[in-house]
Amino acid sequence: MQILTPHVYWAQRHGEIYLRVDLSDATNLDISLQENNKLQFRAQGHGAKGDNEYVFSLEFLQPVRPEIDHKSTQRQVDIKIKKQDEGWWDRLTLQEKKPLFLAPDFDRWLDESDAEMDSASAKQAKTTSRVIFLVSSAYLGLKKGYLFMYNLVQFLGFSWIFVNMTVRLFILGQDSFYDTFHTTADMMYFCQMMAMLEVINPLLGLVKTGFFPAMIQVAGRNVILFVIFGSLEEMQNKPVVFFVFYLWSTIEIFRYPFYMLACIDTEWKLLTWLRYSLWIPLYPLGVIAEAVVVIQSLPIFDQTRLFSLPLPAVLGHSLSFSYTLQLYLVLMFLGLFINFRHLYKQRSRRYRSRKKKVH
Repeated sequence: MQILTPHVYWAQRHGEIYLRVDLSDATNLDISLQENNKLQFRAQGHGAKGDNEYVFSLEFLQPVRPEIDHKSTQRQVDIKIKKQDEGWWDRLTLQEKKPLFLAPDFDRWLDESDAEMDSASAKQAKTTSRVIFLVSSAYLGLKKGYLFMYNLVQFLGFSWIFVNMTVRLFILGQDSFYDTFHTTADMMYFCQMMAMLEVINPLLGLVKTGFFPAMIQVAGRNVILFVIFGSLEEMQNKPVVFFVFYLWSTIEIFRYPFYMLACIDTEWKLLTWLRYSLWIPLYPLGVIAEAVVVIQSLPIFDQTRLFSLPLPAVLGHSLSFSYTLQLYLVLMFLGLFINFRHLYKQRSRRYRSRKKKVH
């Protein structure tokens, strides 16, 4: 096997030198930089004169960094060397006469002005990508901060309702049923008005949960709270208010902290299990309690004619709002089915993925 010199093609940028060695299927690569700023190359492969050992050396015009990046392919060996100081070289080698085996790599060749434009474009692209990264990081931070604070506020609000009702139940017993609305309504109003954001958040892409299930739950509760309890004083002293508020707050004091901790990438296994399991008994019980509220309000709306729809004299005086509530009663159980199916899919997906991770 002869020792020959391969064809070498070169190009430069302000900060780098590119060498392309015309040697295919190269093996036993030995590329090093000597103390005298000289590059030594030795390899076996298929060059201009067949399969042989190919060797060359280049003493660079100016100092370069010792780190050498190289990649061998089936067609060639690519070498990238960083200049010690950025700048444009008049030639590659210290000797003025160009070695016979060395030629410009016209595929990568740029004049100095073109290289400056290329370098400026690269810097601009890097700056742009950095700005995009900083903006996206800031957006992500603001989104997480907003969602964390929203869930924290809701958790504190429903916790206050739950604790207040629990303490009053232990102290007053069944007597606490009759004034639940007057002691907790203001906080419940606040929490339910805040819950409107749960309908807006999916539309803005801030959360991945579905818009429709959130709208069903928020709209359903608001009908009970604002339309029935808020407008009928006769309903405010009924024991069913206690059961509705208690079931709502019990669900939320586990749901909101789960999402709050998810914003900071933290998980408590017990809380996760409660979040994905407690709704199974509580959601149907909550809908049953809400249905009792609607049924108890029907005769009151018939009697007071509140929210009744005026009709022409030929058809009668007015259409009672109770007919709308009867239709809502049917839709309520349809909404329970939709939400139940949605939450069941969430639970199955959650624990299916956890089982896969375990295996």
